[in-house]
Amino acid sequence: MYRFLLTPRWWGINVFVLLAIPFCVFMGSWQLSRFESRVEAHRSADKQVEAARTEAARPLAELLPVDQSTSGKRATASGRYAKQLLVPGRQLDGKDGFYVLTLLRTDSGQALPVVRGWLPGKADAAKAPAPPAGEVTVTGALQASETPGDNGVSAQGGLPSGQTAAISAASLVNLVPYRVYDAWITLDKADSGMTAVPATAPDNSGLDLKAFQNLGYTGEWFVFAGFVVFMWFRLLRREVEFARDAALGLVPDEETQAQQPTATV
Repeated sequence: MYRFLLTPRWWGINVFVLLAIPFCVFMGSWQLSRFESRVEAHRSADKQVEAARTEAARPLAELLPVDQSTSGKRATASGRYAKQLLVPGRQLDGKDGFYVLTLLRTDSGQALPVVRGWLPGKADAAKAPAPPAGEVTVTGALQASETPGDNGVSAQGGLPSGQTAAISAASLVNLVPYRVYDAWITLDKADSGMTAVPATAPDNSGLDLKAFQNLGYTGEWFVFAGFVVFMWFRLLRREVEFARDAALGLVPDEETQAQQPTATV
């Protein structure tokens, strides 16, 4: 009854099943490992941000370029405050407001974006306190340049003069006549009655949409593996029933069909 399993057609089906199932299981396991890695990275990033608050501040140059190992570290830099900008559409503790961003001209000639604090309400230059004059030394958490459209960062264009949607060298270089560091810091203690902006975990280290996509793909690959097994058993059952019916004479077998004369017109 199971001699049909030795036919070329079933050899092909069996080979496909034997290759498809391990492949689906492997891909599902790989996607699951990616999700677990993101979960671990999320935990490590949160611990890194917490630990960085108690670490001694290091010179800015020692922490550049910003990566996942240096993001959130406390950095210090000296210079003179220059142009001040507002970053609208930023929330803190569930309230809408804006960042007060001031560029610090360092001895290197480059400018370091410094978030001096957060204020509630709509972005208004009259509300933003002026930066301290003269030589200053700032200390805060180092952050990577933002990417418009990611992690809630607005990609809005056409903002009023004196405002920027994202804190990034690519955005700021068009607003100032000097070079800008590809990084920024948020002060440990905000200036002039503003609220300090907490540091955030580095990009690609949180439980974001990509992480849950990995989890979804994990389920899909295991479902594919189960579907392959289900279809193989379904085809097998249909072939067995057909062979049984043919043995009972309920359906003509191949030899009987071959012996039957063909109709002519």
